[in-house]
Amino acid sequence: MFRIFYKISLVSMILTTLINTKSFSESRLQSILSDGELRVGTTGDWNPMTIIDPNSKERSGFDIDIANQLAKDMGVKVVFVPTTWKTLVSGVVADKYDMTSSASLSPKRALVAGYSNSYFSVEDIPLMLKKNKGNFNSWDDLNNPNVTVAVTMGTVQEKRAETIFYKSKIIKVSAPARDFQEVLAGRADISMTSNLEAAKLVEQYPEMMVVPVKEGKNPTPLAVLLPQNDQVWINYVNHWITLKTKRGFFDQLKAKWLKQ
Repeated sequence: MFRIFYKISLVSMILTTLINTKSFSESRLQSILSDGELRVGTTGDWNPMTIIDPNSKERSGFDIDIANQLAKDMGVKVVFVPTTWKTLVSGVVADKYDMTSSASLSPKRALVAGYSNSYFSVEDIPLMLKKNKGNFNSWDDLNNPNVTVAVTMGTVQEKRAETIFYKSKIIKVSAPARDFQEVLAGRADISMTSNLEAAKLVEQYPEMMVVPVKEGKNPTPLAVLLPQNDQVWINYVNHWITLKTKRGFFDQLKAKWLKQ
């Protein structure tokens, strides 16, 4: 009984400030409640945020728990829509899904898509093979014509690499291929990813290590992408994030998935 009351109260609390607005009937929020489905675009290749089990095909991760909890609090079911980093933004713009899993904030993305409030931050870290330990010890060591850097197309690291490693050779791969696979295969010296994924990759692949740079680059907030022209839906998600933050939900996810 308490859970039912909590769900009704949570939705009602947030809708109170929205439902009387003229644009509510035109909002994605109304269609989600009417259809009973929350469509979430997710890549499934960013550990520990969004992962697909290769055998069961089940999804899990920090972002998956966010989507499941949001759908539960809204009283609807969640539908995960497969996408890639290259098409993540265009998918929410084209109404293929109502929101995305976590994405780094960037001015380019913000030109065409809306963002929720941030609930976490990441930074860029370079990865290499352990057998090359001692060859690279700083960001300057990596910015070298003799160094090959792999990046995944559509990620924020794709453009950042061109600035950081302007002297290096940069190779770009398209999903489902990933940049770190180029390092494992010996086709690249390093790849650059978030500190979150880097920690998981070195666990999964013992032959890999983080380049011992003094600090990461580009501290960046994470948020979900939303339709830019739907302020009602953006407001709802932001209210939900605020409430969940106050009630410790995101701290619980950090403890579960990030060991923080």
